[in-house]
Amino acid sequence: VFVFLNRSLPQMTLQEYLDECMEALDLFLNNHFNESLDRLKPRVNESMYHALIYATVLEMQAMMTFEHEDITNAGNTMKSAQEVCQRFRRKSQGLSSKTGDSLSEGNNSCEHLHAEVCYAECQLQRAALTFLQDENMVSFIKGGIKVRNSYLIYKELHSFIKSHNCQKGASHLHLEGGVSFGIGAFNLTLSLFPPRILKLLEFAGFSGDKEFGLSLLKAGATGMNLRSMLCALLLLCYYTFLTIILGTGEGEVTEAEELLKPFRLRYPQGAIFLFFAGRTEEIKGNIDEAVALFEDGCKAQQAWKQFHHMCYWELMWCFTFKRDWKMAYFYADLLSRESRWSKAMYVYMKAAYLSMLPEQQARPFEEDEVLLFRQVPTFKQKIAGKSPPTEKFAIRKARRYKAPSPVRLPVPALEMMYMWNGFTMIRMRPELNNGMLETVQEAERTLEDSPEHESLVDDLCLVLLLKGVCLRNQGSLQSALNCFKQLCDSEKRIRFDHYLVPNALVEMGLIYIDQGERDNAIKVLRKAKNSYKDYSMESRTQFRIHAALAKIKAEKVEDEDTHL
Repeated sequence: VFVFLNRSLPQMTLQEYLDECMEALDLFLNNHFNESLDRLKPRVNESMYHALIYATVLEMQAMMTFEHEDITNAGNTMKSAQEVCQRFRRKSQGLSSKTGDSLSEGNNSCEHLHAEVCYAECQLQRAALTFLQDENMVSFIKGGIKVRNSYLIYKELHSFIKSHNCQKGASHLHLEGGVSFGIGAFNLTLSLFPPRILKLLEFAGFSGDKEFGLSLLKAGATGMNLRSMLCALLLLCYYTFLTIILGTGEGEVTEAEELLKPFRLRYPQGAIFLFFAGRTEEIKGNIDEAVALFEDGCKAQQAWKQFHHMCYWELMWCFTFKRDWKMAYFYADLLSRESRWSKAMYVYMKAAYLSMLPEQQARPFEEDEVLLFRQVPTFKQKIAGKSPPTEKFAIRKARRYKAPSPVRLPVPALEMMYMWNGFTMIRMRPELNNGMLETVQEAERTLEDSPEHESLVDDLCLVLLLKGVCLRNQGSLQSALNCFKQLCDSEKRIRFDHYLVPNALVEMGLIYIDQGERDNAIKVLRKAKNSYKDYSMESRTQFRIHAALAKIKAEKVEDEDTHL
């Protein structure tokens, strides 16, 4: 087949391969996903770039579908792409010293450098799939080895292209973009990890310089090169998701909007960019504008339904923020029927939204939340080898409904909203925040009037946590602190929801940061970090603690620079 393909297609130069791959990416960003793959496929056995980009598109699809077949297919395709890249690499090992010198000589030196960066990218993407695919220790170690090899190649390439030995030809921009993506991705990603997790992952020797990583990714995203899209997507994920879910919750909206501008002009109907534009409006608290953009994202293309699922997920939360429980239920229901990511999670959210409705109100499709909660554990699955932590959390919370006459969860939709740091989205919208506070206070009154049961203290503490967050959003910092302190005082009486105390301490730490009380902030954050283990969603809380401590450190350095 390989010989036949070589005979039937005219040979192209490296630059021509790059130009054709740029055209294929252009199709992809204009929602012509299948046409993009059709453009790439004929040359996947002869061109390292066609092989890499083709495999990258399949991997993006696999990460959205979570279908075992898609993940296996993407992994096999990425492995084949790596083999194609291997054929173009120099036989001698490494790029340093004499090998590096030799790369600047001869006609094929440029091609060899491109082969190195493509090979490193294949390894990095295969490692991501390995972590996604299987959670056993052998696979974990294999993934770690791929990551380390990839990192070392990128590091050597970065040093080499900055040296006087590197000659800058026509394709240099694409090479530099590839290195910027690799080094930038490593530095940014590793900077997010708490030190103890880094040690567990044996990344001690890796650099995790956030600002350096961001600067490289920005340079890559704004240049006209093959990795611009990957750099831009990683930055947009960081600005609009990671800083919210794993950070202190501010998001970096201005940066996201600046980055989106040229892409929105060039691809006005591009589903990916409509999605991120919606997410940016959501962070700003412009919920109606966000809803319109997510709906446009769904209308923009029909080829890949997985994009619709990403929009449905965000629409579900948008209607949660508006306390429109029926519309939120509608999107949770759509996801439960169409998406494979986590059926247990979607069914839990359906039940959660129904339980937020008044008891006498008719349920959509005559569904019963108690029956739905009981079904949640039956949908437990290992998605490509792993159960998402939020799914485990949903299954644990739904256990309460096993009893013949269960005691209902007080505000399950808001509890899960807290887990996704959703309360930060309504911080700038007093009417939404005040509405949420009313719902929480109503739940508090109901609990105070209810008879004693084994989960009563846990439920009251959950309400205190959510009430404190709403009060902090309102600017009532002392009242918020009182809620968190009251919760912590009940620590020994909490029976099931042990995640509440460390999270209350994180919220206290964030208030102390707002008030400029750094010593108090460090004290409670370190207590949250070191004194609590094995609770629900622990790693997410640890990421937030790390982000809060990093914020204090950055503010301290800024103050010292100002005084100099």
